[in-house]
Amino acid sequence: MKWLTRKLIGSDIAARTRRGSLWTALDFGGNQILRLASNLLLTRLLFPEAFGLMAIVQVFLTGLQMFSDAGIQSAIVQNKRGDDPAFLDTAWSIQILRGALLWAVTFLIAGPVALLYQAPVLAEMLPWMGLSLFLHGFTPTAVHSAGRHLQLGRLTAINLGTFTLQIITACLLAWLLQSVWALVIAANLRALAGLVAHWRLLPEAQNRFRIETEALASLFHFGKYIFLSTAAGFVVSQSDRAILGLHIPMAELGIYNIGFFMAMMPRNFASSLQTKVIFPLYRLQPINESAANRARIFHARRRLAAAMIAAALMLAALGPWLVDLLYDPRYRSAGPMITLFSLSLIPLITLTTAGPMLLAMGDSRRVLVSQLLTAALQTGLLVLGIRHFGVAGAILAPGLACLLAAPLRVAYARRYKAWDPLQDLGMTTFGLLVAGAICAWHREAILTLLP
Repeated sequence: MKWLTRKLIGSDIAARTRRGSLWTALDFGGNQILRLASNLLLTRLLFPEAFGLMAIVQVFLTGLQMFSDAGIQSAIVQNKRGDDPAFLDTAWSIQILRGALLWAVTFLIAGPVALLYQAPVLAEMLPWMGLSLFLHGFTPTAVHSAGRHLQLGRLTAINLGTFTLQIITACLLAWLLQSVWALVIAANLRALAGLVAHWRLLPEAQNRFRIETEALASLFHFGKYIFLSTAAGFVVSQSDRAILGLHIPMAELGIYNIGFFMAMMPRNFASSLQTKVIFPLYRLQPINESAANRARIFHARRRLAAAMIAAALMLAALGPWLVDLLYDPRYRSAGPMITLFSLSLIPLITLTTAGPMLLAMGDSRRVLVSQLLTAALQTGLLVLGIRHFGVAGAILAPGLACLLAAPLRVAYARRYKAWDPLQDLGMTTFGLLVAGAICAWHREAILTLLP
């Protein structure tokens, strides 16, 4: 215990990195446990169509956020003026204006979205869920500054506390209303509670509305490529549900969303650590500055990838059994989905380290090119895959697109001496071989996913 305490205490980069990793693990682990508990309760209180409707709403809300992302969080972490009050106030002011604009857009798209998916209730759900985007716009930049300096303790406590409030509210309202509106109300309550908590509990939450020309120019210069790359990122992260929702009933989409949530836990944890810990580490210890920096970052990335590959393979092996144990029979087909997802997860875990590295180097243009290529490949594969293989095609398309885009990411990583062949080649090959063997073991269940 004393050894662990010595490792975590201190203000040096290594200690802050370890603390940041620990807080991120607690945040993510707590969120996943709470989300699983909420799914187990809500799937018994509500109907599968409710989760399909919420999946569509979240796709469009995420799309609005990503299509309008100015890279504010990344700019605060990466920019040399990331602690300057004028720079932070300008970023916060832009964030507020963006939140108000996004909420207005939800009113404009609500009707067409409801018509597209033949679900009239979406016309009301989208504007009400859009309120959360408006509230998030007032989040103080102290949240991003804490990430810049790997000070994540209070953020973790706030995140877990507000998520717990959301789950309790959703379950109570679902029991009382028996309606998808329980999920909408609970989501907005969490957004409001998080906003209040960030302003009251973060000591550096002191923003005021102002626009500084120099800061605005700096944010625009960095964010112009981020804007387009996150728009492409929306296609990469959300297009499966957007396209799949046009081909299958809402109830089946709700079941797919349950399988997606469970299968993607390892990949989401890897992304969380890359964003909250490894991305700031690139700034503090530039990977192309010395062999020692490179060795430390490679070591951190490999340990993360190995742990997440092990978790993904374990979920793949146990997926059908876990779903049968935890959920009622209506959700049984989510089990083989979790197993099949492992073939997509492995490349998504091992081959996506170039993006955070390029952002830390300020090279947002190459991030854009990489995302555009992946988005184009994935969209084409999704359309073909869903048409010929149904849900199975939607599951496999992201991983295949990631593999096809890998040579470009390797070229970009080599430019900054950041390519790690052991992870990109060795760990990817090993993970795919084991995932393939697990899928063969569960082949009878997986075949039920085909049209």
